[in-house]
Amino acid sequence: MSHKELKHLETRLDKALGKIRAKKNDVLCSEVEYMQRREMELQNDNLYLRSRVDENERAQQTANMMGAPSTSEYQQHGFTPYDPIRSFLQFNIVQQPQFYSQQEDRKDFNDQGGR
Repeated sequence: MSHKELKHLETRLDKALGKIRAKKNDVLCSEVEYMQRREMELQNDNLYLRSRVDENERAQQTANMMGAPSTSEYQQHGFTPYDPIRSFLQFNIVQQPQFYSQQEDRKDFNDQGGR
């Protein structure tokens, strides 16, 4: 290759590298902006959750001051907390209808008809 061709190739490489660096810089800036927004969102979520925890702790303290037994105290005395799902399932198990086979129905019918 001639000296002129090498200079031309070098110029093209410099321009290509410049474009690549500019694109990389744009991507990094976009990622930094996104991370800063995400940081703010997480801080807001954290503040909200802290306020909920504080609220629940205050409610628990109020309940304790009023003499309401805690869940662990109920369990110590043999009481279980109300669970609507478990209660529903227990009710359904106790209240299951009795199903008979058709053969048993015919047997009962034949016994009654033959008398």
